[in-house]
Amino acid sequence: MVIQDRTKGIILVLTAALFWGISGTVSQYLFQGLHISTEWLTTVRLLSAGLLLLIIAYKKEGKRIFDIWTTKADIVGIVIFGVVGMIGVQYTYLAAITHGNAATATVLQYLGPALVTGYYVLKAKRLPNKKEVFAIILALVGTFLLVTHGNIQTLSISKAAFIWGIISAFGLAFYTIQPIPLLRRWGALIVVGWGMVIGGFVFSFVHAPWQFEGEWYWTTNFAFLFVVLCGTVLSFYSYLESLKYLTASETSLLACAEPLSAAITAVIFLGVAFSWIDWIGTLFILGTILILSRK
Repeated sequence: MVIQDRTKGIILVLTAALFWGISGTVSQYLFQGLHISTEWLTTVRLLSAGLLLLIIAYKKEGKRIFDIWTTKADIVGIVIFGVVGMIGVQYTYLAAITHGNAATATVLQYLGPALVTGYYVLKAKRLPNKKEVFAIILALVGTFLLVTHGNIQTLSISKAAFIWGIISAFGLAFYTIQPIPLLRRWGALIVVGWGMVIGGFVFSFVHAPWQFEGEWYWTTNFAFLFVVLCGTVLSFYSYLESLKYLTASETSLLACAEPLSAAITAVIFLGVAFSWIDWIGTLFILGTILILSRK
């Protein structure tokens, strides 16, 4: 039974990582192939995925999903998470894809765990240990190779793609740290569901969901539904379910399949140029997660 549960957990987290990665490639197709607005997709994705997650949460928890709005501390926390955390991680990632490609954007976002480590080191007012120093150096070298191909005088990606990718990593770090008290009190489905709805509502003032920009064909329907259903709702739900059978460190390691799936699908289906030095940089960045996830 234990072996079966572990196998189930591995399948669930790999499914989540695979769908996350592929959704990045599909988003690139929407942006660069069909000229869909990045802002429009951010708004509609957050609103639709958030509502679906809240429906799932309601079926599991009932009216408890509304209790998060009863105390001032929780209200402030969930609003900050929705506006800063959710928009910060979603829009910046999609913007990095728009200005670059799904592979590079996803890998750069995975600098987030190294930033989280740096934050806790500073918070504890201590020097980093050898493992942490090595992981951070590995992340920096990997980023350098990915962005410059080893030539400090040139960028292998656009400046905008690099900037948005780095901001996305900081967004992921904030998204990881800030809602921890809320997650302990209310659970991930309620917190992320409300966070997405709040983020989508606020971002509607940047770009209203009814102001569509781009080209819409029958293939656009499948691409859009994949990003919302598979790349957001199903992948997130599978990841949460995997935590019932695996430790957090194990899920973090297996989730590294996300940037790999984004890179492979972008190369195969969109013809994105990804050289051997890009792969080395990618492996270096993923190596930081391998190191930091070990006890």
